Amino acid sequence: MGLKIKRGDTVVVISGKDKGKRGEVERVIPAKNQVVVGGVNNRTRHAKPSQNNPQGLFTFDAPIHISNVMLVDPTSGEPTKVKYRFTDSGEKLRVGAKSGKDIDG
Repeated sequence: MGLKIKRGDTVVVISGKDKGKRGEVERVIPAKNQVVVGGVNNRTRHAKPSQNNPQGLFTFDAPIHISNVMLVDPTSGEPTKVKYRFTDSGEKLRVGAKSGKDIDG
């Protein structure tokens, strides 16, 4: 089954330690139903110190489950569910359930 959230979408986290944070989807992992959102779910890893990284620490945004994020409606700015509609030419478009406005194009 296809996912309703795509790379570049603005989403809000609806559960977990980062609840309420907004960010842009950087990567989608459909095999695990996960997304990587910029600025959300930051993790720190320890590595052997090097000349480029003398402390040996690096941070990154870890993936979170897609059920813990909700798409932000571009017109109203509120979290919304996603519906689909087909154009006359047969193209499938995502539609915000709250506003009824197109998300794509």
